[in-house]
Amino acid sequence: MKFFSYESRFSQLLLKLCYACYLNLLWFVCSIPIVTIGASTTALYYASLKVVRDEDSHVAALFFRSFRQNFKQATVLWLILLGAGLFLGADGYILYHLRLSSNGTMAVMWTLILAVVIAAAVVWVIVAEYVFPLLASVANTNKAMLKNAFLIGTHYLFATILVFAVHFAMFFVVVAWFTPLIVFGEGLCALISAWLLNRILISVSGVPEDKAEGDAP
Repeated sequence: MKFFSYESRFSQLLLKLCYACYLNLLWFVCSIPIVTIGASTTALYYASLKVVRDEDSHVAALFFRSFRQNFKQATVLWLILLGAGLFLGADGYILYHLRLSSNGTMAVMWTLILAVVIAAAVVWVIVAEYVFPLLASVANTNKAMLKNAFLIGTHYLFATILVFAVHFAMFFVVVAWFTPLIVFGEGLCALISAWLLNRILISVSGVPEDKAEGDAP
């Protein structure tokens, strides 16, 4: 039946779901040391973008190629984000409780400072969303990666919100509704995000769209 043929949309959807499951497993295993999460996430997006563009189906080879090539830079970027995230989280926790235990002028002051921390946390989320897909697509310095991740994320705000919504929805469903969906986890989130960000990453990387959608060089 044509519906079950390899080229049918149904078969291609099932194939991509299998890729999502496999990539999720690779990402999880390679993220276990914690410090390797950056390299693992970069490799995940590199393979996901290739799958979305139909450039290659050897997802394991793609994953480990990117993991090796981008390990150093991705790890540095991840440690920067991790440190900043822990700092903002601790500040937010302390300021929230200071706000609860204060009154009058002090309460207003703590509220204003907390608002600044929340704004910084939003910036952190935007950068974290884009920096690893960007690293998987282009070469640049760490400073430029962080800066461009923020600029791209704010310029394409609708895509940024959608990518965040995809990850939030997966987290909510796994935790509160259907835990077995964790087998797809970050792999499925990355594939959907890669599909949402594909044209954006092509435009910022300067790669012609026909080349990006064709065979891998």
